[in-house]
Amino acid sequence: MTGDTDASKDSLGDPFGTADAVTATADEQGVVTGWSEGAWRLLGYRPEDVVGRPAVELLAENAQNLGESLSERQNWRGRVVVRHREGHRVEGELLAYRRVAQNWADWLLVWRSARTPRRSRDGIPVEWCFDQSPCNLAVFDTELRYVRVNSDNERSMALTEEQLYGMRVSEAVPHPESMRIERAMRRVVETGERQYLEAYLRIPGERRGHAWAIRLAPLKDPAGRLRGVCFAVHDTTEQYEARQRLLLLNEAGTRIGTSLDMTLTAQQLADLAVPRLADFASVDLLTSIDGGGEPPPGQVAGPVTLRRTAQQSVLQGVPESAIGLGDVVTHAASSPFAESLAGRPARYRWTDPALVRWAEHEPAQASRLRDVGAHTVMVVPLQTRDATLGMAVFVRHQRPDPFEHDDLLLAEELAARTAVCIDNARRYTRERTTAVTLQRSLLPQRLAEQTAVEIAHRYLFADARAGIGGDWFDVIPVSGGRVALVVGDVVGRGIQASATMGRLRAAVRTLADIDLPPDELLTHLDDVVIRLSAEATGGSGLQPQGEVGATCLYAVYDPVSRRCTLARAGHLPPAVLGPDGTVDFLDLPAGPPLGLGGLPFESAEIELPEGSILALYTDGLVEGRYREAGEGLDALRRALAQPARPLQAVCDTVVEAMLPEHTDDDVALLLARTRALRADQVATWDVPPEPAAVAQVRKDALDQLSAWGLDASAFVAELVVSELVTNAIRYGQPPIRLRMINDRSLIIEVRDDSSTTPHLRRARVFDEGGRGLLLVAQLTQRWGTRHARHGKIIWAEMDLPGPL
Repeated sequence: MTGDTDASKDSLGDPFGTADAVTATADEQGVVTGWSEGAWRLLGYRPEDVVGRPAVELLAENAQNLGESLSERQNWRGRVVVRHREGHRVEGELLAYRRVAQNWADWLLVWRSARTPRRSRDGIPVEWCFDQSPCNLAVFDTELRYVRVNSDNERSMALTEEQLYGMRVSEAVPHPESMRIERAMRRVVETGERQYLEAYLRIPGERRGHAWAIRLAPLKDPAGRLRGVCFAVHDTTEQYEARQRLLLLNEAGTRIGTSLDMTLTAQQLADLAVPRLADFASVDLLTSIDGGGEPPPGQVAGPVTLRRTAQQSVLQGVPESAIGLGDVVTHAASSPFAESLAGRPARYRWTDPALVRWAEHEPAQASRLRDVGAHTVMVVPLQTRDATLGMAVFVRHQRPDPFEHDDLLLAEELAARTAVCIDNARRYTRERTTAVTLQRSLLPQRLAEQTAVEIAHRYLFADARAGIGGDWFDVIPVSGGRVALVVGDVVGRGIQASATMGRLRAAVRTLADIDLPPDELLTHLDDVVIRLSAEATGGSGLQPQGEVGATCLYAVYDPVSRRCTLARAGHLPPAVLGPDGTVDFLDLPAGPPLGLGGLPFESAEIELPEGSILALYTDGLVEGRYREAGEGLDALRRALAQPARPLQAVCDTVVEAMLPEHTDDDVALLLARTRALRADQVATWDVPPEPAAVAQVRKDALDQLSAWGLDASAFVAELVVSELVTNAIRYGQPPIRLRMINDRSLIIEVRDDSSTTPHLRRARVFDEGGRGLLLVAQLTQRWGTRHARHGKIIWAEMDLPGPL
């Protein structure tokens, strides 16, 4: 016997033919410990008849085999035959699960009768399942036309089954996605294989677009012939939108904060939010953080003043906003926008009382939003480190669905990430502003006009991401009407590099003032850098700032001889544009960068024709992220070789040609067009090394001053000449030469072959000498000593009287 007639009668009233299932429990030894009511009804045994007996006694066959099968397993499944209380056999399937707890273990036995459940042949259960299925179901014939649809499909399509009968999907829903669905259905018909695809579209019965998961399967008759296509669709909008939010958050991590610019960062948030989250988005920042200022601590209370920093819309021209970029707007303390800055993000419908009150105070802005059909608004503060930076506003007017709670959570997360990036940009802006201010204050504010050269210069700061460097340039007048030209570049960026640049520029000016030759000046400057590096890397007890290094090019041009002496320390060679239009790069001894120590510097001397342009520059002009130094030098050669024009125009043209967009390093460019003093501006005399020659020298000097029309300066000049020549005769070595230069000032130089340097001293009351240099120092504006290759030159400079 394979079934229970009485039990079968119980299922006759069940149109779905549900099979009977019974449960029991047994201990580790297989003794029955529990017996369900269903087991009593199906097998006829009462609980007291079974509990305490070995479970295998209920089996009609293979009892021993079953016990052995269960002894070493955690679960078992198989066919068994159970003996009914009345003696007949009932066949079924047994599921045995071993359950283990901390102090006990047992078996759960689930047995299901193997009799075939009764199924209705009139199709009623199938109709119920098809019509009341919790997803959209449809049946298509092999021509891909509707045959049957269920009630959910009718509601979604807003068409009845009779109206859909015979139509294609693309006819019922004219949309590109419908054609894709039909192509998938055609593959089912052609291959007999199931298909799966996802689509996002709005169908006629829905107010908004939905995400749909579509499963297609072939429908075959018992003979295996394809008769149609089964179409099952699930609405996966919630899962789809959740995925889209996660994708948006993930994209925010790569798109927001790519620049250390507050305005660009704010715009990145607006661009990301539209149209994927909102139809319009704006970002307003507190005016107090303009230029990197500190935001107010804690929550912001009272009326707030913000600056519109960014905005974006799905509509051309951003018609939603009555505020332009950069404009300032003040919100009343009771407005929802001011309340959000107190840390309360919120969603509003257009009819909410808070927005109605705000619209009364801001009619122009409210009118703009009303005209585009805004229906929901989200206001989210931008906060970080317990400080408020501003707020972001999101509006929907094209999308019919309002903002939901999950949208507000997403907006808060986007705002939080943006706030961190804006705060980083604000801090960098403040540091950059400080560094730029420091850099500008340390660079030459105004270059005095020089007789020796005509000067033009440009200085460009690196873009925000690269940071401020330590480039500098300088033009220093030195004795004898000469001029020193300097460019340098400190290793590193930021305030530390700017401060180091200022110290090195001051050191160069000090060393230039004592008339050191270029190679000696770089040697002393190298010592300065080494000391600065030692201070920066330790010894002070402060946190190390890193080693200090720099490059430098130092040149001195003499307008009398038209000769230029140059030396460089790891710097790029200068370029010379000759009067004939040819451009050459000077082949100077390279020299090591400053800060290495122990290596010599060498100088070179060249003669420059009058009207030559000497170009000194830092590496940012010719090197870059996408250009090698060799390519940059060739480009500089071409830029300098353009037709002659005003020097500042040459400077501007070179910068524009070399740096058309931006630079990732500071750039200093210094151009000097050489001049030469006329022969009648210089007078030279050889002086015999004897005291009697002083009188004749004074007479010759007076005659020359008279020829230059400088009689008003004759008395002081005669005294200076007398003292300097006498000092050279008495303490120096021949040959002795006097030179006077009539430039912007009167320059008096006495040269002798001794290397002994004179110095000022205060003579005692009864001393007969020792007052000569003191008189010179008192009567002239500047005086000093410079060493030549052989000997020295004592010079003095006197201001000339201006025109009456």
